[in-house]
Formats: sequence, C-alpha cells, structure tokens
Amino acid sequence: MSEPGRGPGRVAALDLGSRRIGVAFSDSGRTIASPWGMVERSGDVAADRAALLDVVRQVEASTVVVGLPLSLSGRTGPAAQAALAEVAALREVLEPLGVSVETADERYTTVLAQRSLTAAGRKGNAARGVIDSAAAMVLLQAWLDRA
Repeated sequence: MSEPGRGPGRVAALDLGSRRIGVAFSDSGRTIASPWGMVERSGDVAADRAALLDVVRQVEASTVVVGLPLSLSGRTGPAAQAALAEVAALREVLEPLGVSVETADERYTTVLAQRSLTAAGRKGNAARGVIDSAAAMVLLQAWLDRA
C-alpha cells in the first residue's frame, strides 16, 4: 500500500462551504494545482454528492483531498466536525470506486486565495465567483508540495 498522497493519478481538492464547494485538481504528475470551479449546493445532500462524483470522474482523480477547517488553535470545532461527517460520506461513495479520500488543514486558504485574487486585480463581486475554487487550489498546492 502506498503512502497517502504518493499514489498515481490526479488529485481533486474540495473546499467545503455552506453554499458552494470550491474544486481544484492537479496534473497527473501531482505537481501543479489548477482551479476547476465550484459546485453550488442544492440543498439536496445526495444531489450534491452526485455532482461531486461527476467532478471527480471528469478530472479523473484517484485521490480527493477535503479541506478540514480546524480552529486557529488546531482543534476540531463544529465546522471541522461537519467536514469530517462529509468526508465519511464521500468515502462511502468514492472508495468503492478506487478513489481515496483524505483531509488537509485548510486554515488560511481562503485568506491566501483572497489576497492572490486582490493582487491580480479581482476584487468584490469579481472575486466572489472564483474564491472557492482559488481556496481549493491553494489547499491542493500546499498538499502537493508536502507529498
């Protein structure tokens, strides 16, 4: 069995939000993260998971990394517990298909993504449409750099 993050194939990253799920993916060499876009939450958990399954298939991911929103102290608060519940549900859907699901600390990813977008001249409403995907990309690039 290979170490987490060291297997073959692309990686998809998910930045779970209450209204949107930001998505990014890696190249097959697991070197560079790119934004994919976002999945709007529909209010139907099964439909949202089906949409994520479609994304994973589309980018041909063999691993999915889900952002874990730990508190600044590193503790698992309510948001992280909710994310872990989603991770468990995603594992039930994806692991039988051979797709591993991991978590990664996502503290500061949204802040870093917002700063990058502001530096690139995208502010306010122009940034809102891409911030979730940019946060997923920051999360994934950090994960790839550590793997």
